Amino acid sequence: MKELSSSIPMYEKIFNETRSLIETGVYRSGDKIPSEKELADAYNVSRITSKKALDLLAAEGAIVRMPGRGSFVSPDSPDGPRPGRAASAQTAERAVPAAKEKMIGLVLTDFSASYGTRLLYSMEEFTRKNDCFLVLRRTFGDQASEESAIQKMRGLGVDGLIVFPAQGEYFNAEILKLVIAEFPLVLIDRKLKGVAAASISTDNAEAAALAVNHLFELGHRNIALLSPPPRDTTAIEERIEGFVRAHADCGIAADRGLWMNDITATLPDAFYASNIEQEIQRIAEHLESHPDITAFFAIEYYIALLAKAAAERLGKKVPQDLSIVCFDSPTLNVGEGYLFTHIRQKEEEMGRLAIESVLGILAGTQPAAEVRLPAELVPGSSTAAARKG
Repeated sequence: MKELSSSIPMYEKIFNETRSLIETGVYRSGDKIPSEKELADAYNVSRITSKKALDLLAAEGAIVRMPGRGSFVSPDSPDGPRPGRAASAQTAERAVPAAKEKMIGLVLTDFSASYGTRLLYSMEEFTRKNDCFLVLRRTFGDQASEESAIQKMRGLGVDGLIVFPAQGEYFNAEILKLVIAEFPLVLIDRKLKGVAAASISTDNAEAAALAVNHLFELGHRNIALLSPPPRDTTAIEERIEGFVRAHADCGIAADRGLWMNDITATLPDAFYASNIEQEIQRIAEHLESHPDITAFFAIEYYIALLAKAAAERLGKKVPQDLSIVCFDSPTLNVGEGYLFTHIRQKEEEMGRLAIESVLGILAGTQPAAEVRLPAELVPGSSTAAARKG
């Protein structure tokens, strides 16, 4: 196994060492060099990393890649040695970023039918259109896993990173290091307060106000907010801000006594049957304690599912007895499943802009910027006029 102590990316280390073996004649014209798998095993890296090193050698003209047969040292041209033999180390350094295909790392908590799947499809489509590769790692909301994923992505030699940060009181140290090092980075759904890092998110405050105003139009006034603990998570904070602002704009008091902003069962590291049952029971008890509640505003889709289950446990019908509006919902075909009235985020556009931003930062043509996208309200089966009396 090769020594991994070098601070340079592993694909560049493999590129430089293989290139040196060609220049010094260890591998001669026409010789077959180790395969992607052999290099990956020798350096204890993934095949993505070894492939990138071989692609760089091929782009420089040092080797010829033949599908189904392997990679071979290029023959010398009639006018002199192949480019790899006479090039200096400085030329090799310049050759690395000149490769056509780039790798973009994506680190996210998780994805589901309600949110994330369309985002991924969009990112994959636009990386493919731009001759890039997308490398994915899920963290399931754990900040230690997030730090490890970022470190490993850097080790793979990714050219830029898109990060959907885990919820927590602070951003992890690896994200801050990326910002300080001016590494091409785009944050999804969150922003770094006071730090000039590129971010792309929904205008959560406006979107939340849109949902609440829909309930107001239906005659609801006693609306309970259901959310996870904000814990300095900008998306949740902004949705709560939009909820409060919508009340203020309409001259309606937002009764915080109706809120439940400590729901944890839907967080990635706590989504277990026992926790889910406990939260359903808590919401049911909250409803019993506050019989004047006519609607729930759920910060996310899975909390809306908990609220619906709690209401039905008490014999209440949605939406006749209780309306529910939420952020996100799976895309359903006609007659398939239950569609909540929900805020639909522009995941496809968010994915496209994230890829374009990373590539723009890499090319030096686009500064780090904060982008906020509007959302739309999608009427479903979970809202109706407020009950009388």
